[in-house]
Amino acid sequence: MKEKSKFDKRLENLPSHIWSKIAQIEQLKGQWIAGAQLNPQVLGRLKKSVLVTSTGASTRIEGARLSDEDIEKMMRGISMQKFTDRDQQEVKGYYELLQNVFNSWKTIDFSENSIKHFHQELLKHVQKDESHRGEYKKRENKVHMIDEVEKSIGVLFDTTSAYLTPKEMQELVEWAQNSFKEKKHHVLLVIGNFLVEFLKIHPFQDGNGRLSRIITNFLLLKAGYLYVPYISHEKLVEDNKPDYYLALRNSQKTFKKDKETIIPWLDFFLSVLLKQSEMAVELLSKENVEKILSAKQLAVWQYLQNVDEASPGEISKKTKVARPTINQVLDKLLRLKKIERIGLGRSTRYRKL
Repeated sequence: MKEKSKFDKRLENLPSHIWSKIAQIEQLKGQWIAGAQLNPQVLGRLKKSVLVTSTGASTRIEGARLSDEDIEKMMRGISMQKFTDRDQQEVKGYYELLQNVFNSWKTIDFSENSIKHFHQELLKHVQKDESHRGEYKKRENKVHMIDEVEKSIGVLFDTTSAYLTPKEMQELVEWAQNSFKEKKHHVLLVIGNFLVEFLKIHPFQDGNGRLSRIITNFLLLKAGYLYVPYISHEKLVEDNKPDYYLALRNSQKTFKKDKETIIPWLDFFLSVLLKQSEMAVELLSKENVEKILSAKQLAVWQYLQNVDEASPGEISKKTKVARPTINQVLDKLLRLKKIERIGLGRSTRYRKL
């Protein structure tokens, strides 16, 4: 019988609160899918906003000092004196790579080659990293915690030796690929386990933290969490930066010891995903519903706000929206749980919830 890998062992006997978080995330994911036929223009605006927010947050986690406004101006091509060359180069790489992941994740396979390609793209504008883009590290690197003035306040943990990095990355990626295929663990456990080990190996000379967040977005999209481009994962990590570092350290310091535990990291990772899921579903709430409807959908919604109930024919006549379109709009509002259906057949009527 084949011996279990260290990655599989780590995911055994997880406490009930971990499974509780996963169950809540799955429930919210289902709610998003049920109501996700949103106005494409609104989704486009949300995605652009998240690209800026995520780029800003991810670079600030690593010590950069840039506001979202700075980044938005830069990406619009407005020259800014306060950007150092390196900041500009790193921001541009992250923004463009994340945009590509959001737009093309369906056509990109998860593999070592794609991870190396992501790294190359992440650092493609950074001149100082030209020699090692897209290649595993050739010399040792340590993980430092950075304070507000970009100074190290201590080594968080030692990473995998350079000579062992190719072997350990191959083992990690193959384990994750097989786990996704065989579905022997919940997909969020596989992603969480992959990320904590990736950051422990620290396979590249520079850019590992930022790359891990790109990979997070990519793997969540591949796993069907399709609201990822509309709520910034990176911002939630930035808002809880001390807990992020602590969770990584508390799990990683146990690795390769007698009693490994991934629980501190999973706790943090799943808490961030749960918050992200809640915020996504909040986009479908009553307060935001007008932002996510097209003009015709909004006309129907507003009409039903002002009457006790109405038939599809009455709604079509009053809103001047074609009858076939009315049926589509009513279906959507039903899925969003904004209205309810009364009766059946020709006597069917609708009213607001």
